[in-house]
Amino acid sequence: MVHRIDWAGYDAVLLDLDGVVTPTAEVHEHAWAELFADYDFTPADYLRYVDGKPRYDGVRSFLESRGVELPEGHPDDPPGDSTVCAMGNRKNLLFNEIIERDGITPYPGSVALLDLLDGLGVRQAIVSSSKNARSVLTAAGLGDRFEHVVDGVTAAEEGLAGKPAPDMFLRGAELVGARPDRTVVVEDATSGVAAGVAGGFALVLGVDRGGNADALAAHGAHLVVTDLDETIDTGQSDTGQSQTDDR
Repeated sequence: MVHRIDWAGYDAVLLDLDGVVTPTAEVHEHAWAELFADYDFTPADYLRYVDGKPRYDGVRSFLESRGVELPEGHPDDPPGDSTVCAMGNRKNLLFNEIIERDGITPYPGSVALLDLLDGLGVRQAIVSSSKNARSVLTAAGLGDRFEHVVDGVTAAEEGLAGKPAPDMFLRGAELVGARPDRTVVVEDATSGVAAGVAGGFALVLGVDRGGNADALAAHGAHLVVTDLDETIDTGQSDTGQSQTDDR
């Protein structure tokens, strides 16, 4: 199935990183599973409680699902299990250990789309809840690819609410100089899709990397694909909207 999108019909594209440009969603899931090993953490828990959310929000959300309450703590807490922040910091440590050990390769279909957008002159930015976004981009060989990266560090510094609030995507649009109604949001997490919808973006494109298509659509994704290369086609429409062609 080909989902043709006239990418030239938009001024900018804002892409989540983990699961959209790089397969780091899998690394995040493994790190979360190790962090919550004592709580029978499942793939469904990952999608429902932590996927796409700022790290401490993910810790808090999952623990609430198990009826567990911990003190909030402080972002400077050493990695551990005694506070929400300590658990979030331990998860971050686990994630970075995996990235340093195994490296990361971006999705070929995503790189092909980025190349197409470059050729069309469509502005791009990364909008990721992760505080590791820049190091992941560097590890993937994309460190110099994006002029603007709105990540967890940006959100903390500028007081931006995390996804599913639209604030980070709105900031991304502002940085690239594009109106939301002329901008595409590309997300693989339901929280990110909800953020794009809440921000009034022209197209919210969901990327289903593992059986999450129905949930992405339920949260408002206008179109769901399994890989971004599905949106690239020589027979692009000139309407500025997406079309579907079954083949």
